[in-house]
Amino acid sequence: MSQSVLLTIARASIEEVLQAQNSINRTELLENYPILSQPMDCEINLYLNNKLRGSARTDKLERSLLEEIIHNAKIAAFQDENFNPLVTSEYLHTTIKLTLFTADGELSHQSDPILKG
Repeated sequence: MSQSVLLTIARASIEEVLQAQNSINRTELLENYPILSQPMDCEINLYLNNKLRGSARTDKLERSLLEEIIHNAKIAAFQDENFNPLVTSEYLHTTIKLTLFTADGELSHQSDPILKG
C-alpha cells in the first residue's frame, strides 16, 4: 500500500470537517486495501511552520486502521486540548505526519503542505 494513500485518507478526514461533507469512500478503500480493515495503532501529528499544531494517538485497538486514521486526523486537527481547532488557512500550510506502530516497529510517513510558504 502506498504511503500516499494513508496520508490522503488523513487529509480527506480533515477536509470532511472543514467542508462539512462526507467524502471518504470507506467501502472502496477497504476493497482496494484490505490491510485497512485490520486493527493497528497509529499517531497523527500536524505541523504548522515546523511546530506541532495538533496530535492524536490510538489508545486502544478497537477500530480498523482506516477508522483510526480518520479518527486521529480529526482529533489532531479539531479536538487536541492544547490547540484551537484548525482553520482552513492553517490547514493549507499544515504538514501531516502519520506513524504506524507495527510488530516490526514504527513506520512514519509525512506529507508536504498543500501550499508552501
